[in-house]
Amino acid sequence: MLKPRVAVVNSKSFGVYTDAIERLSALCEVVRLEVPKDIGGAELASKLRGFHFVVASVTPRYSREFFEQNDSVVMIVRHGIGYDNIDVAAAEEFGVVIARVPGWREREAVAEHAVALALDALRHVSRSYNYVRAGRWGERAKFIGKELPSLTIGVIGFGNIGSRAAEIFRRGFGARVVVYDPYVPPEKIRELGCEPVKNLEDLLKQADIITLHTALTPETYHMISREEFELMKDGVILVNTARGELIDEQALIEYLRKGKIAAVALDVVEGEPIGADHPLLKFENIIITPHIAAYTVEALKGMDEAVVEAIVNYLNGKPIDGLVVLPKKQRKLVT
Repeated sequence: MLKPRVAVVNSKSFGVYTDAIERLSALCEVVRLEVPKDIGGAELASKLRGFHFVVASVTPRYSREFFEQNDSVVMIVRHGIGYDNIDVAAAEEFGVVIARVPGWREREAVAEHAVALALDALRHVSRSYNYVRAGRWGERAKFIGKELPSLTIGVIGFGNIGSRAAEIFRRGFGARVVVYDPYVPPEKIRELGCEPVKNLEDLLKQADIITLHTALTPETYHMISREEFELMKDGVILVNTARGELIDEQALIEYLRKGKIAAVALDVVEGEPIGADHPLLKFENIIITPHIAAYTVEALKGMDEAVVEAIVNYLNGKPIDGLVVLPKKQRKLVT
């Protein structure tokens, strides 16, 4: 019998810091593939015909058309937490198992990056450095910041990462932290010394810094738009390490122009990757990192381990941590 085939699609970091490729290669044939981020479902289905497992990145999209026209893939494993680029309903209908990296694997790395972005924006780290490089040291009076204990931090989403970021802000810096997450019991939020709010409006009106840690779903798409920006304090700082599509980009640009927002610090951007001509990059008070929040040695090792375990456990008929979709009638693996 031939070995099952694994396609590592658009994931440049998988196997870089670990022996994940070697471990999988003991059981499977492993091939790295690069495809356009906007490739159509039919073309993607053709490129992945004959593969049984897919290690998926944030791109491309695995649409209904993909599942309709590819009959070999039995499992897709996201090398990350979010799986909004996979049509999970179609996957279930066509018998394809979907798994992801469990949130705890990236918890520390992404939470730390969110805090780092907030501090950078608050204390003008990147912005003032650019002034020094331009020979403008004498303009340092422009860069007066604030201290976290005097501020209210608004955390949207209190899962693995959001709860850790809230803990760092509250217990590490002594900031007041308010949390909006309708799926988490208020007492769990209070356990970390944070304050639950009943609705998003309450958080937006109170917070000096807002940090997003929620999944991208049809309900959360553009959850921060014109109405939400209107509710925010003047001089607010907005941080996003979750998904770019949580923020309405056109509304963000509008309120940056109006001067409503003191700074924006993003690790994710709608439609990423972006080029040097992106309209957000025209603003001096914006910080954008290239989706690297989970890029620590520790987190990448954990992510690789989770992906390998998911595929190995599938082959051995064992439970899969990070399972998203387990169809009642699964597609058979045929080699």
